[in-house]
Amino acid sequence: MQSVNDQIEALGATVVALTPQSPEKNQAMIDKNDLSFDLLHDIGNDYANQLGLRFTVPVPVQEVYSEFGIDLPGHNGDSSWSLPMPGRFVIDQCGIIRSVDVHPDYTRRPEAEKTIEDLKAL
Repeated sequence: MQSVNDQIEALGATVVALTPQSPEKNQAMIDKNDLSFDLLHDIGNDYANQLGLRFTVPVPVQEVYSEFGIDLPGHNGDSSWSLPMPGRFVIDQCGIIRSVDVHPDYTRRPEAEKTIEDLKAL
C-alpha cells in the first residue's frame, strides 16, 4: 500500500493497516519499510476474529515456523498462533464498507492498484 499511498491521500482517503503484531514490531516494520501510514495492533486478532478472518496456524506449520526461527507468538504478543487473512476494505466517510478483497490464501494479497479504482468509484 505504500506504493500508492500518495494517490490514496490525493483522493481524500487514509490507509490504515490492522495487524496482530505488537506495537514494537509494528514500529520496527514502519521504520524498516519507511511506511507513511499507521499500523494498528489488533490484540489477539480479536477484530479479525469478529470479522471471521482469523485462523489458527496448523500445528505442522507451527513446527516449520519454529524450525525457521519464526516466533509468531513473540511477534504477536500472545500464544494463540493465529493470523488474520490478508484483506483490504474500502470504507466510505459514513462508515459503510464499499469494497472488500479478502482471500484465505496468504499468498493472494490484494492489489494496491485495485484500491485506487475502488476509491475513484465512490
